[in-house]
This record gives sequence, structure tokens and C-alpha cells, in this order.
Amino acid sequence: MSDATPRPGVPSTPGSDGRELVDAVMTASRALVAIAARSLAAAGEVTLPQYRALVVLATRGPQRPVDLATALGVNPSSATRLLDRLAVAGLIRRTRLRADRRSLRVALSPAGRDLVAEVTRRRRAEVERLFAALPADQHALVITALQAISEAAGETPEGDLDAGLGWY
Repeated sequence: MSDATPRPGVPSTPGSDGRELVDAVMTASRALVAIAARSLAAAGEVTLPQYRALVVLATRGPQRPVDLATALGVNPSSATRLLDRLAVAGLIRRTRLRADRRSLRVALSPAGRDLVAEVTRRRRAEVERLFAALPADQHALVITALQAISEAAGETPEGDLDAGLGWY
């Protein structure tokens, strides 16, 4: 595919083949992933896949392991092993439903909530420092762009997490 050919699924803007848009997002995502990695490393207790599971539980509430596996895009046996490690670390709780003793639900433990809150606090502080360096007249443009990307990805806004969970 030549540079002048629009890529499938990448919107073109006047004078652009979409490459500039994708390149800008890829570059910015490296910076944001680095912030997330540093924030998680400071917690020192969990891997990125384990942390992602904790975040899904924080945003969606208690889940059946199979539903968590679907949300994470992994097979159920991988999710079970991940949950075993989180349970040993005391970051989740497993409960059986009274109506169906075979049915299992997993939820964050208080320690799991604390870990997600601490990693989020660290990440938020670093993002605040990063964006404080942006000129004020660019803030609205960046907010609009990032909200559009988040919405397209199906992510829950941070403000919704703050209000809904009450522990940030």
C-alpha cells in the first residue's frame, strides 16, 4: 500500500492519508504507556495483565471468571490462573453464589481496591505533570481528541470511576 492510499478504517482528513493521525496516536501512546508502566512498577506487586483484571473488577464490579476472561480477551483457563495468583496475593475475593453453589464470582478485596487506587493516584499525578507542560490554549483540543479515542475504545471515563466507586 503506498503512502498516498488511505488505510481501511482510518479516517482521512483533508491533505492527509491517515498516516499522520495514526503516527501521532502511536507516539502519544508510547508516552502514556510509559507512565502507566512506571505507576504500576512503583506498586511492585502485580503484572500488567493482573492489574488489568483488577481494573476490570473495579470498573464493572464482581464478575464470573468466564465473564472476566471475555473482558480481558483471554481464555478461561488463563483467567483462572491469573485469578489464582491474585487470590494468593489477597487482591481479590472469590465467593460462591447461594442459589447455585457451582457459580463463582470474583471481586476486589480491600487490598485490591487500595492497589488500584494507589496506581491510579501515581498515574494521575504523572499525567498532570505531563499536561501542565501543554499550552493552556491546547487543553480543549487535547481533551476532545482523547475523549473521542476513549469512547471509540469503550473505556470508562476516570470521572465516572471516581463517582461510582468512591475510593479514588
